Amino acid sequence: MLEAYSRCWAEIDIKAIAHNVQEIQKLVGETKIMGIVKANAYGHGDVQCAKALKECGVDFFGVSSIDEALNLRNAGIDDNVLILGYTPEEHFHYLHEQNIIQSLVSLDYAKTLNEYAMTQNVQIRAHCKVDTGMCRTGIIYQDQSKNMDSILEEYQLSNIHVEGIFSHFPVSDELDKDSKEFTLHQIELFKEVLQQLEQHGINPGIRHIQNSYGILNYGDLGFDYCRPGLLYMGVTSDDSVEIESNPDFIPILSLYANVSLVKWIEPGQSVSYGRHFIAQKPTKVATMSIGYADGLPRLVSNKNLEVLVHGIRCPLIGNICMDQCMIDVTAVDDVKQGDVVCIVGQQGKEKVTIDEISRKAQTINNETLSCITSRVPRMEKRQ
Repeated sequence: MLEAYSRCWAEIDIKAIAHNVQEIQKLVGETKIMGIVKANAYGHGDVQCAKALKECGVDFFGVSSIDEALNLRNAGIDDNVLILGYTPEEHFHYLHEQNIIQSLVSLDYAKTLNEYAMTQNVQIRAHCKVDTGMCRTGIIYQDQSKNMDSILEEYQLSNIHVEGIFSHFPVSDELDKDSKEFTLHQIELFKEVLQQLEQHGINPGIRHIQNSYGILNYGDLGFDYCRPGLLYMGVTSDDSVEIESNPDFIPILSLYANVSLVKWIEPGQSVSYGRHFIAQKPTKVATMSIGYADGLPRLVSNKNLEVLVHGIRCPLIGNICMDQCMIDVTAVDDVKQGDVVCIVGQQGKEKVTIDEISRKAQTINNETLSCITSRVPRMEKRQ
């Protein structure tokens, strides 16, 4: 891939990560940070984000898969790396060869991993996953079924070194009474598991439960690590969601594209596939070199999403194509080929946010950012 500030590109303000980490640390006190860099750091660049986090003192990273863990190792990231998801059996060997920590998605999975480790005469590092309410992975420990014996069994496996334990919040982003009670009860259940482990003479190891909204809404819970993802990138999942804190984050990603063509169309002429935009008056149209194959969701077509041209808000018109889309620039003077369009970020005194795209696509910023594709180069932010 050619890297250039042209066609379409993202600019990453890597220096702003240090500021965002400081804002997180204000909320969680002495709790350490596990930087979540899965999905290419939510589209921001896993290696460059991990290196920036290391400079801030972060010594633990979370990924979703073995290939993401290996990508960090191949880039020289030798700190603790926890795989939060599933690693298939054919890739078990990387865990001990590359000193990678595996989350135990179930007791049966832990036993399979232990059998492999026994045949290889190795110890594999792991964290026990406790399901206190997400019902995704981990051993269920909820009011309906408290499988403490299974948790104890994982800690007692001969060739698995369980050096940590964690759970996950499904509704820490919601502040209604039911959601808060549910999250607080998850914390109680997690503490109950820790207490029982200690009563059995077992050191639970590293304890972590807080995701990004768990940090924003529940502050310092006194565990060893928290797991921010989007927070150190300066955004939340949804800017419209009320939170209990007031951090001063700096979004680190901006998204741009070039104008490739400017033309006037007359009343009755239509734009793009489906003819969903038909000009009602003479309209100056600019084509810009970004489309849904770059990560601009086709779902936001014809929903009056605005971008910035010369610092002026201009609406997208017609369906977004795979590699291109069109905007109404009638209100902007002197638009020409090569001009820079700001899709996310600031241009002049105006600003457009990733949240504007996500809201019109009826999704969250996690998805929108993660879907910025690999053909969009991540460039250093220009001053």
